[in-house]
Amino acid sequence: MKYLAKWSLAAPAMVAVVLFLVVPVVITIAATFMEPKGLFAPYVAFFNSGFRRTVLYRTIEIALITTVISLFVGFIAAYVIAQMPGRAKSLMIIAAVFPLLTGVVVRSFAWLIILGKNGILNTTLLSVGLISEPLSMLYSEGSVIVAMVYLFVPLMILTLVGVLEGIPQDLIQAATSLGATPAATFRQVILPLATPGLIVGAVLVFTGSFTSYATPQLLGGEKQMTMGTFLYQRAMVTFDWVGASTIAAIMVVVTIGIVLIMSRIARRLNPMAV
Repeated sequence: MKYLAKWSLAAPAMVAVVLFLVVPVVITIAATFMEPKGLFAPYVAFFNSGFRRTVLYRTIEIALITTVISLFVGFIAAYVIAQMPGRAKSLMIIAAVFPLLTGVVVRSFAWLIILGKNGILNTTLLSVGLISEPLSMLYSEGSVIVAMVYLFVPLMILTLVGVLEGIPQDLIQAATSLGATPAATFRQVILPLATPGLIVGAVLVFTGSFTSYATPQLLGGEKQMTMGTFLYQRAMVTFDWVGASTIAAIMVVVTIGIVLIMSRIARRLNPMAV
């Protein structure tokens, strides 16, 4: 009876997840296997195109670089915040969360103002004499990565602060008293215990940056097309729904593959992490 009661409570949520998340994905992927030209014809056409492969590789590259930089910056910031006393810690967490209160489009537009030829950065560099003419920083892979890092570092900080706070200081003090150097303490104590937060944060940042549309569209344009902007183009400009479904299916597979790889890395660093 208790078993049925538990399932009856969970049933509405499970039905909603299946109906609104699983079924649309299945329908999207199934559409790619119904082409008259062949079962895998859309995927063969995708990977036979040099342009489409370049878009895929560029998107993976941007997502991986964004994830690595966000991990590095977010871990340092989260570690510093975790060591602070209560009031200062609360203020720093609020400061980290504050950018999340603004929409992605607004934050991306801010980087248009900063990186533009008449933007804040070029004006500053010109005024101090470091450059003789404005630099072209927009519509490049670098501008997309910078904006992505800005978007996702707060998320990484929030993910890691709680994990780092949960590491007992007694373990760190014990390692130090036994003669471990700060580097050895970090490598053998802090890093393995922080692995769950690192993996969760990395997955969130990678999936967010890999599937992002607004930021690459605004700061990358047509020159730096990513899978998100390519998907929009195929679906809403050329109305190639099979092509758009193929792109979506590839994005799902790549995301799942990266998550599995990160889980394996987590098990190597800390068998108890996953």
